[in-house]
Amino acid sequence: MPGGRLTHQERQQIALGLADSLPYAEIARRLDRPTSTVTREVMRNGGPTAYRADLAQRATERRAHRRRPASSRGADTALQAHGRDAEAMASYEETLTTTLMGSGLPKMMARVLTCLFTSDAGSLTASDLVQRLQVSPASISKAVAFLESQSLVRRERDERRRDRYVVGDELFYQATIASARSNDQLVEAARQGVAVLGPHTPAAIRLENVARFLDFISESIIRAAEQAREVLHTKPETTSNHTAQPSPDHG
Repeated sequence: MPGGRLTHQERQQIALGLADSLPYAEIARRLDRPTSTVTREVMRNGGPTAYRADLAQRATERRAHRRRPASSRGADTALQAHGRDAEAMASYEETLTTTLMGSGLPKMMARVLTCLFTSDAGSLTASDLVQRLQVSPASISKAVAFLESQSLVRRERDERRRDRYVVGDELFYQATIASARSNDQLVEAARQGVAVLGPHTPAAIRLENVARFLDFISESIIRAAEQAREVLHTKPETTSNHTAQPSPDHG
């Protein structure tokens, strides 16, 4: 059934489709599955060049086996306390992780970022992440260092002097600005090439056009980020209504 788990036979068909260089959408169509299901399956099992049906099947069985005792952990209990379905959350976390990997993040960095995105506090300690992801502290440290370098996560100290890793509203703005600014060096290098190659040669014209293009894109991104910045601080409608209520002292 399209909504059930992939079978070993379906995984073999995915492997054959990848070997034939078929796009994910075509493989999914042949399986009568959503494209996102095939994409997630491939990305979490080695990617299009390393995907193997047998290995993917065994990995899925191991994950399912580990997940059963994990259902009684405090993290899942907390999720259910908010009216969330633990199995649906696990599936969504896999989807979000796969999406982040598709955007260029390595797997462990994507898994850490997913945990932070889906935590109500928007922050977790290294110990929290080790427990939730069942990996070593060294893996968490390496992932967080990378995410910090990309302005995607910041580090804070809590009242117990522990490091907490935070995804805050402003971080998305800062990461966008940093990404736009990362083009500046390429623009400068392209324009240095113009001087070396000669301003009217085909190669120089090509490099100048690249520089102008990247300049325009960067300026547009920065302008849009400035204009949309307040969206990151928008509160839910109900919260706004509550905060707008007059204080009882004025009654």
